[in-house]
Amino acid sequence: MRIYIAASWKHQHAVEMLAERLTDDGHDVVSFIAEARRTEGNNVVAALDREDWIMSPDGERRFRYDLDGACRSDVVIYLGPSGTDAWAEVGAAYACGVPILGLWAKGESAGLMRRMVSRWFTDYRTLLASLADREHAEL
Repeated sequence: MRIYIAASWKHQHAVEMLAERLTDDGHDVVSFIAEARRTEGNNVVAALDREDWIMSPDGERRFRYDLDGACRSDVVIYLGPSGTDAWAEVGAAYACGVPILGLWAKGESAGLMRRMVSRWFTDYRTLLASLADREHAEL
């Protein structure tokens, strides 16, 4: 199953661990963090001003990578609480008909738009079990 993780950079290590676990379970994970490492090396903190980077060709390429990841995956996992970019990816996935699973965490401020998430989980282990059940149901 192809999975995109929509999350904030503040969850970098959680995204890396979740992606590793999903990959170990046989999933193809589209990771914005792995893509940043691939293109920028281990120093994933951009040296450019944020605005300059967003408007740069690299910013455009990364925007397309994230948008394609959200819209061309079998499922999107939202890792909360995250910011506007992750919620924009959730919105894109929802508009593309991609199911969205959410990991709810203390501090999540999502309002009405949380309805885009097909199912909320408060424990990553339950989410992983749900993915395994979903994969077997689709076989």
